[in-house]
Amino acid sequence: RSTVEQLNRELPSHIRLRPIADRSVFIRDSVEDVKMTLLLGGLLTVFIVFIFLNSWRSTVITGLALPVSVISSFIIMRALGFTLNVLTLMGLSLAIGLLIDDAIVVRENIVRHMHAGVDHYTAAREATAEIGLAVMATSFTIIAVFIPVAFMGGIIGRFFYQFGITVGFAVLISLYVSFTLDPMLSSRWYDPAADPRVPRRALGRWLAVFNEQVERLRNIVAVALDWSLRHRLAVIGLGVAAVAASFWIFGKLGSAFIPNADESEFSVTYRADPGISIDRSEQIARALVAEIRKDPGVEYTYTRIGGARGESVSRGEIFVQLKDPSTRRYYLAIMADTRERLKRFPSLRTAVSMPSMGGSEAPIQVSLRGDDLRTLRAYGARLQKLVAEVEGAVDVDTSEEAARPELRIRLDRQKAADLGLDLGTVATTVRGWIAGQVVSQWEDAVRLRVNPAQRTRAEDLLEMDLPAQMGRALIPLKQVASIDPGAAPSNIRRLDLIREIRISANTANRSLGQVINDIKLKAASLDLPPGYNIVYTGEAERMAESFGYVLQALILAVVLIYAILASQFRSFSHPLAIMLSLPLSLVGVAGMLYLVKDTLNMMSMIGVILLMGLVTKNAILLVDFTNQQRRAGVGRHEALIAAARIRLRP
Repeated sequence: RSTVEQLNRELPSHIRLRPIADRSVFIRDSVEDVKMTLLLGGLLTVFIVFIFLNSWRSTVITGLALPVSVISSFIIMRALGFTLNVLTLMGLSLAIGLLIDDAIVVRENIVRHMHAGVDHYTAAREATAEIGLAVMATSFTIIAVFIPVAFMGGIIGRFFYQFGITVGFAVLISLYVSFTLDPMLSSRWYDPAADPRVPRRALGRWLAVFNEQVERLRNIVAVALDWSLRHRLAVIGLGVAAVAASFWIFGKLGSAFIPNADESEFSVTYRADPGISIDRSEQIARALVAEIRKDPGVEYTYTRIGGARGESVSRGEIFVQLKDPSTRRYYLAIMADTRERLKRFPSLRTAVSMPSMGGSEAPIQVSLRGDDLRTLRAYGARLQKLVAEVEGAVDVDTSEEAARPELRIRLDRQKAADLGLDLGTVATTVRGWIAGQVVSQWEDAVRLRVNPAQRTRAEDLLEMDLPAQMGRALIPLKQVASIDPGAAPSNIRRLDLIREIRISANTANRSLGQVINDIKLKAASLDLPPGYNIVYTGEAERMAESFGYVLQALILAVVLIYAILASQFRSFSHPLAIMLSLPLSLVGVAGMLYLVKDTLNMMSMIGVILLMGLVTKNAILLVDFTNQQRRAGVGRHEALIAAARIRLRP
């Protein structure tokens, strides 16, 4: 940016350089946003702890788990070469509630023992030992979820490797802190607020009122649980119905590789007829830019014609930078209006798309493969028509282009031989006149070409002189050759050594998964001959691959959770009771995704996996306390109600 500013001071006033796609600014802003989320999450967490524990000393003792765990996680990040990036910071932000969880449970149990009249030293020792099994089980189940996430394969695995390792290590540190630092501080730092006989000040009295409401809620929970235990068939039926409804809602949700995000930019690509000049392509680009800039939400555009990868000048791409989201319409509305405006250019093949992991490539890529090019073209045209009929598929295009015009020089070999000319000499001479020939080197190659005024028509070529009779005479090309207009294929695509025609499309108003499913249904009617097949690539391929890895991680996480719980509780049945909460958690997932009109994508699927570890925490606390009560001789019904009452606050 400093270089750009310096150059702008040196350039004429009518020329200005402007950096585009400044990823350093984007990364900096994203990291700062996540840091702010991390800070606010920590402050809110500590505030909630203060309200529920009704003591600033308990809040400090509990809150120390946050900085110790977060800062200690930098050890593993440094050892493995991680950086402070969006994913590692997002992992720590997400883990704020997890890191303080163990300390909350331990400290709350200590305070509960102190309320029962036990001194703070004895309470710290006995309460930590009493709750130790449950705390270890909850922490290890969280780690059992994050480790499979860290070692997933494919693109999604590369995304979440640093995420999973960072959070898993931070949770381990928080477990260590909850068993060492918190009990030690609780045993040495007397807390008057934990003694119910000590009078409360103004804030303490207000918090006491809040805690009285928590006590009332405990009674409500106890009554509700008592009714549920007496009407088990009704509760089981309601639970089964809720889970079945959640799976029905999942079927209604769309799927995508990554969620849509307003990045204040999109791109417009165009393809004109092959063979046009770069000047004509520039005129087309300027006309498109004029239409795009009619929208008041557009800040600036940047146009590229052709490219460094040998792309034809008949192709171009216009990068569109939008204004700040607070000063314009939603980006999807701007893109839809731009797509409508570009319909004024029916001779062009245009597409409006968002930047994605595949670059400017459209998210829908349908590859039709086979051996015979003519057959491929026939079926490709039918497939393109079918894709265009699918609701939500826009900017439907094909990799096939119109034949490129060319001039074919037909040499009369007999006349050429009589004059001492051969095919190679004629071809080399004509190519040198038209394309140019390198005659010297000065930093870049110096190329000699015929004056443009002498090569604008086919007749001009016929007037070019050829060296005949071993260079002793010059004769015009028209004496030994004629020129016929013709056409040649613009490109022949191959993938995996097989010819292909690719149909591409963007999506609008429907998810990628819904559009792909409809395309597959329609493509089944093509009845392709043997040796021809359809392969779905692009984001659809990456989405299917990622969902497969997510499913593997989910299954592995569930297996590890069961193994950890079975070893902790020394029972094969208690883990099953705890893990019955896993399918019930999907009810909230499906309902919320449906309400906010979101899709099943890479981020939401990762959220579902993490949820598998989170929902077991409450169940572990309840089952562990119930087992303690039953070992003390309390009946199962009464032990369950007591566990629900006592464990409600933590």
